[in-house]
Amino acid sequence: MRVYVGFDDTDVAGASRGTGKFARWFAEKLPAGVRLHGVVRQQLPVMEGIPYTSQNSSACLILDEVEPSQVQELIDRGAQHICEHYIEGSDPGLCVVAPDAGSTDDLLNFGRDASSRIVSQKEAIKAVNGFHLSGHGGTNDGVIGAAAGVGLTISGWSGRFIEFNSLRDFASTVTVGELEARGIRVLSVDRNALYTSPGDTVDTRNWLRPRLWGGGAVLPVASCGQGQWRSISGKNKAK
Repeated sequence: MRVYVGFDDTDVAGASRGTGKFARWFAEKLPAGVRLHGVVRQQLPVMEGIPYTSQNSSACLILDEVEPSQVQELIDRGAQHICEHYIEGSDPGLCVVAPDAGSTDDLLNFGRDASSRIVSQKEAIKAVNGFHLSGHGGTNDGVIGAAAGVGLTISGWSGRFIEFNSLRDFASTVTVGELEARGIRVLSVDRNALYTSPGDTVDTRNWLRPRLWGGGAVLPVASCGQGQWRSISGKNKAK
């Protein structure tokens, strides 16, 4: 079955790594037989009244082929991963959800709410509907982002993949066919939205980060010539 593992608030300002890298490291600690589908970064609001390190993002692993007996093992390993790698002064949270085991409607709604207003730990705890949610230091406010990140990822329409089928191994310029072979759909968002062909080339701008759209990995592109496309997103040089 599919399981979602969310982390948030594991770092502090000026740290050499953020929660996204922290989550990608956890992929190396999965129980036997569990397969990583991808790691999704979720953006939460940057607004007055919400404490955050630099960009207020959380990260969620999407795991497949998880046996019911392995869910508790994922919880235990996730907690241990936090203990090993979180940075002192942060407020880490962990959320582990197996949708097959119960309703996630409240969690999806919580993710949407957390995207537009200040929400509380109490709301997060209620929204997980009995699934695992735990704080591991400081104020424990990381439970908010961890729960919201899982809810948004389950929705299938939010966030961007920071790991998906070794996406970091691609060259800066690749073909549509090469991306599709790895499960990344290339979608034109031009006004006329021409369909992309397998032999077309894509300039990833040295930063391949597909969106989570319709439950899949989708790279939105714009035309830059006949049979040539360019990713609409690039790395934020200020961060």
